[in-house]
Amino acid sequence: MGYDLHLDPALHVYSHTRAFSLHPEFNLLAAVEPDEKKQEAFIQTYKSPVYSDVDSALAQHQPDVIVIAVSTQLHAETLYKVLDKSNPKVILCEKPLSYNSDDARKMVQLCEAKGVKLYVNYMRRSDPGVIKIKKLIDSGECQIPIKGVVWYSKGFLHNGSHFFNLIEYWLGPMENYSLLERGRLWDGVDPEPDVRVKFNKGTVIFLSAWEEAFSHYTIELLSMSGRIRYEQQGAMIQWQSVKDDPVYKGHKLLAPNSEEISSDMARSQWNVINQLSQVMSGQDGYLCAGSDALNTLENMSLILK
Repeated sequence: MGYDLHLDPALHVYSHTRAFSLHPEFNLLAAVEPDEKKQEAFIQTYKSPVYSDVDSALAQHQPDVIVIAVSTQLHAETLYKVLDKSNPKVILCEKPLSYNSDDARKMVQLCEAKGVKLYVNYMRRSDPGVIKIKKLIDSGECQIPIKGVVWYSKGFLHNGSHFFNLIEYWLGPMENYSLLERGRLWDGVDPEPDVRVKFNKGTVIFLSAWEEAFSHYTIELLSMSGRIRYEQQGAMIQWQSVKDDPVYKGHKLLAPNSEEISSDMARSQWNVINQLSQVMSGQDGYLCAGSDALNTLENMSLILK
């Protein structure tokens, strides 16, 4: 809730609460929050009830959609409780699905057994700029194989998983990897390795930065037909095609003027909820399914082992 309370709702939608409250296809029924000050802020802002625990909330409401946005260590426990007390159509879980592959696999299997669609909030996959990049690659305009570099900070699983999942979305499944540098533990828990990963459509090196100094999340992808730059955490995306060198005949250069690819990261959570609306009405969507997030976690866990 707190990400965008102080921001103009016409321009910024970073939180689940704001996205569901604004979207015409959804009604925000209630929240679960043990902190009393946050309870008051939710009631004042969204004019909906808030409960201190999941059991109390689900005794009063049976929603179609439930969002799990607790600490990662509590994702599995919360999902089990939700499925025991309710029968939602959809669960949208924050990323990563879990820190433990076995727990994540059980979460996916339990949702499948109960007929509940499970999605994981890798919100970049719903961004129009990210979707445009996938179309550039799939159409061959951005030719394969591709070589790239990803900078991430604040943990390989916590924040690096955003970009690992994104590269899987663009370049297909991981085929092999090699560890370049073991790195440190972020906050004593989450590893920050430097690693080279071979995907189906190209090879990408993941490098860790220093979150305590500044946040840094960028991607550069090189193709024989051009370059993709994903900067400012996705707020700026550029495509540079290849052109003939105006001086040296027979040589090629990247075009000096980049094509700006429109993104919408200022309304990132709106894009997710809008995709969710489409999926629930039977249309195609770009959300990250629980099985995709499980695959991401298993591949990253394999690297960390």
